[in-house]
Amino acid sequence: MFKFVKGHMESIDGVMIYPLISLLIFFIFFVVLFVWVITAEKKNIDEVSKLPLDTNPLNEEL
Repeated sequence: MFKFVKGHMESIDGVMIYPLISLLIFFIFFVVLFVWVITAEKKNIDEVSKLPLDTNPLNEEL
């Protein structure tokens, strides 16, 4: 099965650009996510971290 796929993919011109594009998208996504986590405000992080345990359906502070 792998030989069939490998042989078919090698016959396509410019197929080597797809793994590079995928790696670039993956890398950029996680760099942006890392920057967002580092620059996020502590208040927002605390609020989001309490959501799974919040029993108030209106999400209001008591």
